[in-house]
Amino acid sequence: MTARIERVVTEGVVDIDGTEYKVENNTWIVGDDDEVIVIDASRDADKILEQVGEREVLAVICTAGLPDHVGAAIEVASRDEAVVALHPKDKPLWRETWSETWPDIDMEDDGIFEVADVQLDVMETPGITPGGVSLYCEALGAVFTGKTLQADGPGKLAGEYPGLADQLTAIGGRLFTLPGDTRVLAVHGDEVTIGDLEPHFDDWVSGSLTRVDTDGEDDGPLSDGTRISGIKLSPGDD
Repeated sequence: MTARIERVVTEGVVDIDGTEYKVENNTWIVGDDDEVIVIDASRDADKILEQVGEREVLAVICTAGLPDHVGAAIEVASRDEAVVALHPKDKPLWRETWSETWPDIDMEDDGIFEVADVQLDVMETPGITPGGVSLYCEALGAVFTGKTLQADGPGKLAGEYPGLADQLTAIGGRLFTLPGDTRVLAVHGDEVTIGDLEPHFDDWVSGSLTRVDTDGEDDGPLSDGTRISGIKLSPGDD
């Protein structure tokens, strides 16, 4: 059977540093009529497994260790004794949700997962979290970007950019090297393509994301946002 991509949308509240945020999450299912991989199993395991149906879950992959990425991971994986995969740098975040267990697989850059007749390539894309990853499926023309890159640009955490330099470096150096028609499938919001977002990259680097709006007036981007945020666009940048 030919592999395909399906989306399950769940809603809930996430507590970050004592503040509650209402969020809507995308859980992505990749597979065919026999087997699937679940990406970012958020809070509602029943809804996710209803979409999976009788197909075998081979793995649950978490693009980050945040609660709204891992909240249903154990329950979804346990039905078929599937493995749970997470980048090791996000294990401390994982333990905030699952204090008595660990993921089964430590993902690393350039790792590969196979399901049906396609493969998912692991790309380290830190910034929102130290161990953030994206998963590129060339055969399906899609990249699952977690919070790293969304339809409205680089994702935020509680309205802030925890590691903007790393995030933009990952976006420019990894995600924007993909074909322009690649579908960007994030953990929040609608889909977009790499080609839709790439033209905005120079504005992000120059400081448009962190510019302070004074009295509602647009004073333009920071004059040297690259150096201010420490972004390195090539190995020779100092």
